[in-house]
Formats: sequence, structure tokens, C-alpha cells
Amino acid sequence: MISFKKILSQSFVIIEVECGSIQPNILKNIKPPDSVLEKFSNKGVILRCGENSMPIWLWCYLVHFYHPAKFVAVFDTRSLKAVVVQDHSGLYAEGDLIEI
Repeated sequence: MISFKKILSQSFVIIEVECGSIQPNILKNIKPPDSVLEKFSNKGVILRCGENSMPIWLWCYLVHFYHPAKFVAVFDTRSLKAVVVQDHSGLYAEGDLIEI
């Protein structure tokens, strides 16, 4: 099972992902909030895992899925900040940290 929660901010959208025990074939059917269809690709996207950990292949899928967004960052539980992994805005460089 997998679920997505969209949390809106002025300059970015947090996509919180909750997943239990999942297998790679789930990628064929998941429906994350779509930044283009839902008109938030003009903002950055921060991916954050909920209570359970997420497999690396799901992180990779979601970073690719949100490629149209202004930037994509992933939440780091050690620093409690989001780490920018791609940017189309010129505001950030890969590795920059964003407070949320």
C-alpha cells in the first residue's frame, strides 16, 4: 500500500509518501500528485517519507516523476532539511539545503 499527501507552501510543495511493504511492480499503478496536471510545476517539490522507510527505487522514480517542477529536493532526517537534487530555477545548486 502507498499513499501521497500534498502539503502546499508559497514556494514549494511537500509530497509526503507513506508506504508499507511494497514491490517494484507497484510503479505501474501508483498515482502521485501530478505537478503538471495539478498546476504546481511552477514551484519546487520536496519529497518526504512518512513513518516507514522507502526503497531507493521509489525515491528514484519520484525524483524523475517530478522533473518538470522548478526544483526537486528530498528531506534528510539527519539534518531536518531538504537537500536539492535538481534545479531548473537557478535559485539552487545540487546539494543546497532548504529549511522547511
